[in-house]
Amino acid sequence: MLNRRTLRIKIMQSLFAFEQCKAANYQLSLDQIEEHFQPDLNSMEIQDKERLKAQRKSSRLLLEKKFTNANVEESTDKEVNTAVKDSLALYHKHVKKDFNFFSKNMVTDVEKINDLYFSILGLLLAFAETAAGDKKSGYRNFIENPWIISLKENQVLKGGLLKRQADWQNRQNKVREWFRDVIKADDTFKNYNLQKVPSREDQKSILKHLIRKVILGKSIIQDYFEEEDIRWAEDKEIVKSLVDKTLKSFDGETGSVELQKLSLDWEDDREFMVKLFASTIGLDATHKDLISKNTKNWEVDRLPLTDRIILEMAIAELLGFPNIPVKVSINEYIELAKLYSTPKSRQFINGILDVIAKELQNLGAVKKSGRGLIDNK
Repeated sequence: MLNRRTLRIKIMQSLFAFEQCKAANYQLSLDQIEEHFQPDLNSMEIQDKERLKAQRKSSRLLLEKKFTNANVEESTDKEVNTAVKDSLALYHKHVKKDFNFFSKNMVTDVEKINDLYFSILGLLLAFAETAAGDKKSGYRNFIENPWIISLKENQVLKGGLLKRQADWQNRQNKVREWFRDVIKADDTFKNYNLQKVPSREDQKSILKHLIRKVILGKSIIQDYFEEEDIRWAEDKEIVKSLVDKTLKSFDGETGSVELQKLSLDWEDDREFMVKLFASTIGLDATHKDLISKNTKNWEVDRLPLTDRIILEMAIAELLGFPNIPVKVSINEYIELAKLYSTPKSRQFINGILDVIAKELQNLGAVKKSGRGLIDNK
């Protein structure tokens, strides 16, 4: 099941990609200035190349100043001002487009985890179907496994597989190849099918084994999912947990399993993601300055982009989410630094956030209210 740390990771990854796109968009705006002052080869007039070169240089300098100070004085050259205005408009157009894309895409990325969950369950059924069609079938135990039968009869799973196109019908060649080269070759699977009357525990254990050690273990099947999902490293553990809970939910009396929810309250989780993503990007200069102000005494030549994003996310969360305790937010972002940044980042992030949090609290900017929290409105 999803937890907020997973959501923060997704947001952090999207922010990182967004910042890289911003750098690319800036380069596009510079390229437009370059193109704006290229000699017109179709003109019958003599082109003043030195003047164009000077205008190009002035435009690049003015554009750079505009990025740091919107109120900077305009150039006396109207052509320079026009070129800078057009390049800025192009930059903001692309930034807005990227913002909308990543804001939606990170949510879609999370929703895709559900597709992976259904896909894994569907693959078990596809293997059972392949086993049943094997002419030399010695897989009665697997085909008649109560868990397999309960999954096969689950109407919610049937509907979900069709809706998500996760039933493997269009990938039968791959299923047969995996069954032949991976499943049939597995010693545990062989021994299970040799048993005359497998116990209930054996019936459950073989599916856990196939999921954990074969499908999601070191095999070509796992490699396939890794190629299909760019976030597989994080998503795999969530999918594994969902499948495990599904197997544990088996009711021996009714012979049924209960499909798991990705989130207890997906609308709330979605709102958390969208709000934190937008709040981090929209963090005002005063709060961003807290980072540069408090990193002066640290021995860092340059703040890594990942660390800056983590710090900005933490500040946005401290300011904008009154129901999340300060200590929880700080601890979560220390963990993100530990997982995704440099070896020294954990201590660095810890020290900086501790100072920033206290400063924000002293200013009355951090307002926490709710069960177990101090209402300091």
